[in-house]
Amino acid sequence: MDIAALRVSETAELLLSSRSANQPPQGLRSLRDTSPSIKRRIKVMLYSHDTFGLGHLRRNLAIAVQLLSHPEHFSVTLLTGSPVISQWNLPHGLRVEALPPVVKIAAETYAPRDGQAMFGLVKGYREALILKRILHDQPDIFLVDHAPAGMNGELLSALALMRRELPQTRVILGLRDILDSPETVRSVWAAQEIMDLLAQAYDDIFVYGSEALFDVVEGYGITGAIAQRVRYCGHVVAAPEVDTNDAEAGVCWNPAAPAGRPVVLVSAGGGGDGFPMMQAYLQALQSLPPNLAYSVIVKGPLMAPDEKAVLRKLVAGREDVELVSHTMDLVPSLRAAHLAVAMAGYNTSAEIIATRTRAILVPRPGPRAEQLLRARLLAKLGVVRNVEPGENLVARLAASLTEALAAPPPAAACWEALDLNGADYVATQLATMMQTQCEPVV
Repeated sequence: MDIAALRVSETAELLLSSRSANQPPQGLRSLRDTSPSIKRRIKVMLYSHDTFGLGHLRRNLAIAVQLLSHPEHFSVTLLTGSPVISQWNLPHGLRVEALPPVVKIAAETYAPRDGQAMFGLVKGYREALILKRILHDQPDIFLVDHAPAGMNGELLSALALMRRELPQTRVILGLRDILDSPETVRSVWAAQEIMDLLAQAYDDIFVYGSEALFDVVEGYGITGAIAQRVRYCGHVVAAPEVDTNDAEAGVCWNPAAPAGRPVVLVSAGGGGDGFPMMQAYLQALQSLPPNLAYSVIVKGPLMAPDEKAVLRKLVAGREDVELVSHTMDLVPSLRAAHLAVAMAGYNTSAEIIATRTRAILVPRPGPRAEQLLRARLLAKLGVVRNVEPGENLVARLAASLTEALAAPPPAAACWEALDLNGADYVATQLATMMQTQCEPVV
């Protein structure tokens, strides 16, 4: 793939031609924007395609929070297709460009989330919104989450445009610790010419993980000059220090309800695919002594109504189980819980690591191998228990629950191989990269 040969879309050309006459010439910014003697903030634009779940949104918001904790250094705009962005507690100062939501229905296949509009029209509108915002803001940093070409290639025109019109914009790809099995990633990247795109369109690659857990360079066959651009940042997690002596402050359950019983917190991120794990957990409870623990089931905002109804039936009449719709901040609840039972998505796993909570991970079996690999690697480090879906899941989960509730927490040394300063690292790196162009506003 030759980025120079990529066609800047007709939409982009129309937007360029409609700029007012006082805009800077092609490839140049105004003196107001580029002079290092003029104090201004670093303009960061985050792209989060958000086609399933909450993982991409939560990771980008954690980065935005860290950047905006230094308002004298950064301004931040988030491009997101999340359907729940309007419900989120957003950091002060964050500007949001909401993209029409789409949902992934198969490998590299998407549909409008409302099920009504034509996908081609929705994709075109998303592309136009992205291009318009880039041309308006002229960001110093364009940080892309997970998808080098964007959802279904929607970023290709924007990447070509930035190379042609905004060559001073530093374009960075941010990857979570594990994308899929190494074989699958290599195959998909080869078919989509991703290595060529990385070589020509991206200045840096940030890995939001620890090399000790998974070596992205070796696993995905990244070589040569591209490998030199890879930086391991550590896991990105929104886990602020607790400012209170009350261990149960901010928990998502009724603090009086456990009545001395250990709390088991069961969660699955957005909940869009968490039902099988939660159903298996509630079935496992039926074979265990009553009041062994107090179970809190956090369904998630994306769980289907019929699945929620099944869970309500399963807990009917049980005073040792509490159903919670969702929480925007799981960390206080993880800190207070005796045990967490969760899938092995990036954010939940990172928050478990950050809070050093005892945990049983029940990874999603597919369509990607990401969660299976993450759960196995974390279990190998000794920080979690891994119960994989399959035959006798309910019985195996019941046995693991009994063992985990009785076992001591993992040794402190087990956690030390995992770096949790990802958001801080990103902020520091961006400031360092741009220090010759921007100075803090005072």
